[in-house]
Amino acid sequence: MLGALVGDIVGSVYEWENHRSKVFPLFADRSFFTDDSVLTVALADVLLNGGDFAAVMRRYGLLYPAAGYGGMFRRWLGDPAMGPYNSFGNGAAMRISPAGWAFGTLEETLSQARAFTAVTHDHPEGLKGAEATAGAIWMGRRGASKADIKAWIVKHAGYDLSRTCDEIRPTYEFNETCQRTVPEALAAFFESTDFEDAIRLAISLGGDSDTLACITGGVAEAFYGGVPPAIEREAMARLDDRLRDVVTRFRSLYS
Repeated sequence: MLGALVGDIVGSVYEWENHRSKVFPLFADRSFFTDDSVLTVALADVLLNGGDFAAVMRRYGLLYPAAGYGGMFRRWLGDPAMGPYNSFGNGAAMRISPAGWAFGTLEETLSQARAFTAVTHDHPEGLKGAEATAGAIWMGRRGASKADIKAWIVKHAGYDLSRTCDEIRPTYEFNETCQRTVPEALAAFFESTDFEDAIRLAISLGGDSDTLACITGGVAEAFYGGVPPAIEREAMARLDDRLRDVVTRFRSLYS
């Protein structure tokens, strides 16, 4: 799940100032973690310690109120009586990477990803985005080929994964939906040659850069066997002690 946090942190400075090239400093002085990382760690916390995911997310929301949550999710955070709100936002996929590491079978991974997602994002497209991401991570860490992962996603989610990054990049715009973020994030992964290349490709597409790269990074970490040490050090240094502790414990248990 560290790969997802790397993507978020690298993409944090490009969300509103897209960079349509793979050539850029991977980390800048102002690179920071956003709500993508906070909610990913919240799920890791639940998988480590148990508890109700909705309650834990609300607790993290209080701890990090300025992390950059979307409008409806921010409303949900502030109203403990509010249930799922039929969302198909890309937040469903950005926070799900820990589920791809924690379960023994693909079937259990998908079932748990669906349950964790449905507490807020219960629209079919939101559920599908989370399942596709978690399933790709599960398959990647189990040694599946890119061809097999792609075939499974196309069959399970129905995404069009035929476009190259060069075909996506010229017309791709900021979009916060699963159906216009997850396929593009996966395209960057499928075209990449290693973890860093996956992150650079994701950023180069533009759009919702931190979330796009967060999804790409989560899958790339699983497939490529981890995050390069230099990148790991830079990302971990940008987390606070609370987040860093959860990440360290989760990786120790599940990686």
